[in-house]
Amino acid sequence: MQIPAQGPVVVGVDGTPAALTAVRLAAREAASRRRVLHIVHAFTWPDGADFTAARRAASRFVEEAVTTAQRSTPGVEARGQLVDGPPGRVLLRLSRGAVLLAIGEVMPGSPLVEVVSRAWCPVAVTHGPRPPTGPVLAALDGSAYSVLALRFAAEEAVRRGGAVHAVHVTAEGGDAAERLLDEALAAVPEILGVRVKRRIVLGSAPEALPRLSRRAGLTVLGPRGARSGVHLGTVAGEVLRRGSGPAVFVHAARSPSRRVPPPPARPAGAARR
Repeated sequence: MQIPAQGPVVVGVDGTPAALTAVRLAAREAASRRRVLHIVHAFTWPDGADFTAARRAASRFVEEAVTTAQRSTPGVEARGQLVDGPPGRVLLRLSRGAVLLAIGEVMPGSPLVEVVSRAWCPVAVTHGPRPPTGPVLAALDGSAYSVLALRFAAEEAVRRGGAVHAVHVTAEGGDAAERLLDEALAAVPEILGVRVKRRIVLGSAPEALPRLSRRAGLTVLGPRGARSGVHLGTVAGEVLRRGSGPAVFVHAARSPSRRVPPPPARPAGAARR
């Protein structure tokens, strides 16, 4: 993943309660990583609005967010900034240097859907006013993205002192599903020492994962599955739209020389899904 070793946690704010929920989550993540929290409002001049008044209101959004971060997570180093430009473009650019980007609830059709799909770092999206307690759920489908999801989940579980639920949703169980979990766990040495519960869930992933997220403290998955593309995948789109609690969408590096390797090959003669 193209994540600088000392990058900040970035959170986008717009004055809404959902954005302040993202600020609280981002403040905790920044403190647990010992990183700076960079609070950003992407400012565009509304048509017909008084520029000075609009700029003043935007500054208040940032000030309120900084105060919220410091109150929710005492000791976090929070810095606020107004950045000129459309939110999607601003956040995509800032994601290049961040270890994590946090945003509030994303509505269908929002330009922030593109941020979730195309960011250069993991993107945390909040749901609801308060983050739930529970394990870190890693959604695995055999893709390189799901290996990244498991790695992120393992590191997050260590910081939280909790467990990881490694979940594979499939229409059929059996040996192929077990092998997929075996291969994913073997590809992530960070999982050693973490409490892991393996789960094979029968059903449709777009239907099952939003439901499973209700009992998770955090759901981690790729923005798309084994069939890589440029848009948000069906499963990720359903978690974004109907999930409960925060979800992190991890991203693979885009530089050809630094690609994330695929999961280990199955043994010769093994069944493939």
